[in-house]
Amino acid sequence: MTEKLAFTNPATGVQFGEVAISTPEETKRAVQEMRQAFPAWSAKSVKERAGILHKLQRALIEARDEISNTLNQDCGKSRQDGLLELFVAVDMLAQYRWQAPKWLKRKRVHSGLYIFKRCYVEYRPYGVVAIISPWNYPFTLSLPPMIAALLAGNTVVLKPSEVTAATGVLIEKLFAKIPELAPFVRVVHGDGKVGAALIGSKPDYIFMTGSTATGKKIMQTAAETLTPVALELGGKDAMLVLEGADLQAAARWGAWGAFFNTGQTCMAVERVYVVESRYDEFLKYAVQQAEALKSGYSTEADSPYFMGPVTDPRQVKIIDEHLKDALEKGAKVLVGGKKNDGSAFYNPIVLVNVDHSMKLMREETFGPIMPIMKVRDEAEAIRLANDNAYGLGASVWSQDIHHAKQVADRIEAGSIIINDSIAQFGVPMLPFGGTKDSGFGRTHGEEGLKQFTRPYSFAVGGAPVKIDIATILRENGHYKLATAILGVIYGTTLKQKWETLTQLFKKDKKASASANVKSESVAAK
Repeated sequence: MTEKLAFTNPATGVQFGEVAISTPEETKRAVQEMRQAFPAWSAKSVKERAGILHKLQRALIEARDEISNTLNQDCGKSRQDGLLELFVAVDMLAQYRWQAPKWLKRKRVHSGLYIFKRCYVEYRPYGVVAIISPWNYPFTLSLPPMIAALLAGNTVVLKPSEVTAATGVLIEKLFAKIPELAPFVRVVHGDGKVGAALIGSKPDYIFMTGSTATGKKIMQTAAETLTPVALELGGKDAMLVLEGADLQAAARWGAWGAFFNTGQTCMAVERVYVVESRYDEFLKYAVQQAEALKSGYSTEADSPYFMGPVTDPRQVKIIDEHLKDALEKGAKVLVGGKKNDGSAFYNPIVLVNVDHSMKLMREETFGPIMPIMKVRDEAEAIRLANDNAYGLGASVWSQDIHHAKQVADRIEAGSIIINDSIAQFGVPMLPFGGTKDSGFGRTHGEEGLKQFTRPYSFAVGGAPVKIDIATILRENGHYKLATAILGVIYGTTLKQKWETLTQLFKKDKKASASANVKSESVAAK
């Protein structure tokens, strides 16, 4: 009997569909089919591939209402938030299509000492790319890496999250609408067992977005076959409010970054450090912002609610555990909390009296909690921001942009934004990714596209030419000449260059004089 994966709306608890769970055999077959299809897809020019993906872009825009409706049911988020996911994905697609031919173009590099050779680098695809995507942004965190991998010439097998399986089915349906593209993409459905089967099927490259714990497991499995991996993992992003900050703007957009998508964002504002001279005023504005943001669920295009439910029931336990731990250690809730109706809805929570002994200041909460900590000065804010295992993103608030950049440069994170939060993820040309336990690899921009390629290099020319420096160095009997060449080309001062050159002439003169003496001696005999 075929196992089914139910689609359940986290806001209502109502089941609205199902999909068959992919068996290990089906998963392995998907990888094999994509390996067989790879030569045909990679043989197309980048411009051809971009032209085919242009048809996908059209299909995405035509399906905008279906996409926002599916995300509304699958995640419990508003339809506008669902549309925002589509916006980000289409923006990435449009930019990638435009830039890919330039980014992936063969380039000539300097040939060094080989004067008579021409050297080139080409960016070639890996083969079959396995993409494992999460449930918090199931559309935005699936489509752009798929598009980048395809543009680079790879075929793709996607394993969407079992929590938001309806979105995975929708993505499969959208690709199937493009006959020229459908043969080069497969989607497998199911939980971690399906993901393990996918990794075990030996794809040529793995791109995973998810938790740090899952990322480590994938790396362990991939190590057995030396399969390259890119991991976009968890975060615990800090927000630093400095002396010169616009406090009202910081409170408004800091709260937005903390509570958007119910805090279920890897780069959400999860820690706020405010210098003590601005603390009380900032706190007043932050509470006002949190009180103004309402949670609830609506299927209407324009929802009155800012926050939906927590999408994954397992995450509710983590949020509650972090909150309980903080309160037991002296934290105080100023506003918000879990709704007392047995649902997965929360009102935005602002916490004070927090410190780094608490889980919610050290571990990824992934929920609608904004802990605010008073610090002596910006030096302490920087130290505390770096006192964490994660290093995904951070935000710095000051109207002195130059000074804010100096502070940002001291924060251990993969991306920083000044006077805003989260927004850097939505910039198509800006590489996004983490450091430390937040993983490695990048999405977006040239770096995000090229990570799906392996550089292939080649040198071309005729047979070695005698006057080529590299030829001289490869032949015996040229030690003195090679020494002079080394000093002249790479000497770090004029004196060093001149000395190595004159030593060659001195030795040549001695050799010439010795030869003359021998010649005269022979003549005398």
